[in-house]
Amino acid sequence: MAEHAARRCCLGWDFSTQQVKVVAVDAELNVFYEDSVHFDRDLLEFGTQGGVHVHEDGLTVTSPVLMWVQALDVILEKMKASGFDFSQVLALSGAGQQHGSVYWKTGASQVLTSLSPDLPLREQLQACFSISDCPVWMDSSTTAQCRQLEATVGGAQALSCLTGSRAYEVGSGHHKLGTEAGPGRKRFTGNQIAKIYQQNPEAYSHTEAISKEEGKNGIVGKRSRGLSCPEGVERISLVSSFAASLFLGSYSPIDYSDGSGMNLLQIQDKVWSQACLGACAPHLEEKLGSPVPSCSVVGAISSYYVQRYGFPPGCKVVAFTGDNPASLAGMRLEEGDIAVSLGTSDTLFLWLQEPTPALEGHIFCNPVDTQHYMALLCFKNGSLMREKIRDESASRSWSEFSKALQSTEMGNGGNLGFYFDVMEITPEIIGRHRFSAENHEVSAFPWDVEIRALIEGQFMAKRIHAEGLGYRVMPKTKILATGGASHNRDILQVLADVFGAPVYVIDTANSACVGSAYRAFHGLAAETDAPFSEVVKLAPNPRLAATPTPGASQVYEALLPQYTKFEQRILSQTRGPPQ
Repeated sequence: MAEHAARRCCLGWDFSTQQVKVVAVDAELNVFYEDSVHFDRDLLEFGTQGGVHVHEDGLTVTSPVLMWVQALDVILEKMKASGFDFSQVLALSGAGQQHGSVYWKTGASQVLTSLSPDLPLREQLQACFSISDCPVWMDSSTTAQCRQLEATVGGAQALSCLTGSRAYEVGSGHHKLGTEAGPGRKRFTGNQIAKIYQQNPEAYSHTEAISKEEGKNGIVGKRSRGLSCPEGVERISLVSSFAASLFLGSYSPIDYSDGSGMNLLQIQDKVWSQACLGACAPHLEEKLGSPVPSCSVVGAISSYYVQRYGFPPGCKVVAFTGDNPASLAGMRLEEGDIAVSLGTSDTLFLWLQEPTPALEGHIFCNPVDTQHYMALLCFKNGSLMREKIRDESASRSWSEFSKALQSTEMGNGGNLGFYFDVMEITPEIIGRHRFSAENHEVSAFPWDVEIRALIEGQFMAKRIHAEGLGYRVMPKTKILATGGASHNRDILQVLADVFGAPVYVIDTANSACVGSAYRAFHGLAAETDAPFSEVVKLAPNPRLAATPTPGASQVYEALLPQYTKFEQRILSQTRGPPQ
C-alpha cells in the first residue's frame, strides 16, 4: 500500500445482504483499494445463511444488527493492518440493502456521541437496539399491514401515486441489480414498522414499555424473538442511514432516494406522508427524523474514527442511500438512460423526468439529481426462459441461437410471442402465447422465428412497461447492459433495435460501492452545484456493443402497439376485464 500512501480519496461502502464491502477511489476516479467481510464465512457466530435468518414461519426474514456493526469493526481493522492511509480520506458515503430497518433504543444517541476509541463498536453498541434481529427486504410476513396501508390511502394506485410503489404485489421480486427475484415479497419499510408496533408495542413505544412486570424484576414479560430490551424506540433508521450513523457518531437522516422505498415518503413533495405515517404507527415522524437530499453532507466523521484509525477530522460523511440508487450512480446513468440487467430475472433501471407511478414497478427519488426520479421494473422470465428456448429450438447451442437472430428479419415478419413459464410480474401472465402476422393465436413457430419472437417480445415488453412509468427514449439515450446475456452481441443488437438506442456493456460487480464513492465526491462538490455527470466525467467509459440497425425505429414503432394489444388480450382472458 506504500505507493498509494499520498492518494487523496473517497470511500464507498456497501452494507448488502451478504457482506459489507468498501472501495477507495482516488481523485482520477480509479479504484485502488477494495475489501469485504462476508457474513456467513467471516462472522460464523451469527449463524446466518445468505446473510439472513429465515424464521420458522418461512415468511419472516431478519438479520442481526450487531453482525453489521461487527462487520464494520472487522473491515476497518483489516484496512488498518494493510497499511491503508486513512488520513487521505476526504469523504465517504455508502449504500445499504433497501427496505430493511434498524430500531435504536432510547438513550442510544448518547452512546453514539461518546464512543471510546479504545474499544470496538460492537462492544459499545451491543445494548443500543430495541430489536436485535432487523427485518430485511426478503421478509414477506407483512401482507396484513400492506393491505391495511393501501386501504387507508384509497387503494394500491393511490399509494403508488403518493409514495412511488404499491405495498402488496402478488409474486413480486426484489429488484436488485444482477440478483434473483423471489416470490411474494411484501417488503416495504412502513409495513415492517407497522407489524413491529402491532406485535411488539413494548419494543416500539417507551410509554408502553413500562409495565408492572418490569417494575418488579426489570424485564418485560411478553417478548417476541428479536427484542433485546424493554426501552422504547428512539430512532428508526434504514440500513443505509444506520450505517451512516455509525460513521457520524449521531443519527444520520434518511435520504430521499432510499426513503422512497418505505411507502412513507411523498415522492413529489419529498416529505413524509401524514396519512401513511398514521396508518403504520404513532409518533413515527419524530422517530424517523426529517429526510434530506441524497447528495447532502450530513456531518463530519466521528472523533472515534479520527482517534482509532487516523481519519482526518474534516472527513465528510455524505448521506448513505439504497443499494439500487447507489448502483444507478455507479453506472453513471444520465437523463434518458436505461440500465438492463439480463440475469435470472431481468431488471430495468430507468432515469425519469416526470414519473407516472403505476401498479407495477417502483419509482424512487433520483440519488444524483433532486429534480428527477429513477424507476425499477422486474421481469421474472429472464435468462432461464432464454435458456429453455435455446434448448428447445437451438439444440442447446448459443451459437445456433445467434444464427437464428442473424437470419431472421427485424420485426419477425409480424410474428409476436409471449413466453412466461413462471408467473410473470410485469404483467401478471403465465404461459406461452404466439400470434401470427394475421393476428391469429397459433400453437407453434418455426425454430428461428420462435427465437426471435422470444427476444423481441422480451425487449418490447421492457420498452412498453418503461414507457408506462413515464420513460421516453431520447436522442441522447444510452442503454447499459449487464448480466449473463449481455455477452451475446446478437441479443444486444435486438435490444438496440427495439429501443432505437445504442447499447453499451458495463461491469457492475461493485456498482453500489463505486457509486457510493462517486456520490461522496459529488457531496463534496454539491455546494458548488456541480452536476453529478461533471463530477464523474473521468470515470472509465462503458464499451459500445451495438447500435440500432437503419430502419429499426419504423419497424418497431409499428409493432409495439400490436404487442401492447395482444398483452391486454391475454390479460383480459386470464383475469377478466380490467378493474
